[in-house]
Amino acid sequence: MSTGNTGQDFDFDVLVVGGGPVGMLLAAELRISRVRAVVLERLPERTPHSKAFGLHARSLESLDRRGLVERFRDGARSWNNGHFAGLDEWVDFSALDSKHAYALLSEQTRTERLLEERAVELGTEIRRGHEVTAVRQDADGVEAEVTGPDGAYTLRARYAVGCDGARSLVRREAGIAFPGTGGRVTARLGDVILPDRENAPMGMERTERGLLFCVPLDDTYHRVSTFDFQAEREAGAELTLEELTGSLREIWGSDLGAHSPRWLSVFTDSACQADRYREGRILVAGDAAHTHFPVGGQGVNLGLQDAFNLGWKLAATVHGWAPEGLLDSYDRERQGPARTVLANTRAQIALMNPDPYVTPLRDLFTDLMRREQVNLHLAQMLSGVTVRYEIEGPEHRMLGDFARDLELVTEEGPRTLPAYLKRGTGVLLDLAGRPEITQTYEKWSAGVSWAGRVRHVQATCAGEPQLAGLLVRPDGYVAWAVDRDQPEAVVRDSLGTALATWFGTV
Repeated sequence: MSTGNTGQDFDFDVLVVGGGPVGMLLAAELRISRVRAVVLERLPERTPHSKAFGLHARSLESLDRRGLVERFRDGARSWNNGHFAGLDEWVDFSALDSKHAYALLSEQTRTERLLEERAVELGTEIRRGHEVTAVRQDADGVEAEVTGPDGAYTLRARYAVGCDGARSLVRREAGIAFPGTGGRVTARLGDVILPDRENAPMGMERTERGLLFCVPLDDTYHRVSTFDFQAEREAGAELTLEELTGSLREIWGSDLGAHSPRWLSVFTDSACQADRYREGRILVAGDAAHTHFPVGGQGVNLGLQDAFNLGWKLAATVHGWAPEGLLDSYDRERQGPARTVLANTRAQIALMNPDPYVTPLRDLFTDLMRREQVNLHLAQMLSGVTVRYEIEGPEHRMLGDFARDLELVTEEGPRTLPAYLKRGTGVLLDLAGRPEITQTYEKWSAGVSWAGRVRHVQATCAGEPQLAGLLVRPDGYVAWAVDRDQPEAVVRDSLGTALATWFGTV
């Protein structure tokens, strides 16, 4: 039962507007912390079409910390390589320092389905065919006007989160600006049948007139895309098969006999980012917070990390124990990773330009990618594993980084760190048996209304012999870390500060 904002009449604690992967994950993250959340999705059924296809290492690591990664791996193919700007040299994901050093083939519609199943298991109410038409907020809550199958109605909640895409109504209603660059490249996409499957192009091909992307989706359909760097196109018009085949002939010299499309879509290389992710009681996440050209498979992964970061902070705020500034840290921490993705996708578009003057630059980049350090840098960037948050505390190599899969020995037997994050709480690891860690935790937990915010675990870790203690946030990032050579006073004071900063005191 929620304790914040007592005396108010709320239908829900949080309205999640938009039922894509980001909205479904956010709802699940809220429900794991016992927040009453509802997902409002305007589409009556899940779309069968997927723009995104892959989950990268950081998303898989995060899903692992909720005990979900095997659900996603079951029946799905993985691969070790990825592309950067369609260059001939592949990015090698297997070189990543991660238990999940690969990319997993999970179409967006599949990812959405699995996350919806998770949200429903946790008790989330999903309302499909319910379109939010207006959002208003006051000092105490948010009110949404909704049109559903049985007519219009109004919902009131403590908070609302827009996960409703690049054209987010929630973002507009909140008055959040969405600056960026307009589209100059037109991408035309079709899931079509090609009569000569065996001789169809494979992967990305660059010509003097643009780029062609062609991959088989199953035994019947291919995904075919053209990237047109020249022709301007009227915004808003739907793509037709005739337009797609005409673009194929212009860029590839042949329409490949494409016919019987089951999905056609058109988009540009516009790149925008919300100037803030929070306005009062309204927040945005996923494509509602940032959009970019879909190269490198980064979009869905970026949005999922928004949800992991926001979920526990919003839950703490709803329950009334969030320390000052906790919810605002969502904006502060997630702006940087989005800027990085927007920048590298713009760089890839520049390298993909068919202008002959760009070819020497592509050749140079291809040569650089054969160098181990350069290839690893790109693999880390695309997979998001180098994201690190600025967190105050004693200087430590792990502070602000994602907590690794530490192998622990506890009173319960061998365990890995992810096993202690499944419930969505923080974890305090005492790896040196230092009494000041236990004493500080007990003093802190005695003064809070819900000691279950942080789980205290005493263990040993042969893989980190110098590490004395670790405080891990629910999203898997390290909020405090000390080695064994730190004085008792430093350990006591810094741990007390970290617990209060991230998990409150009352």
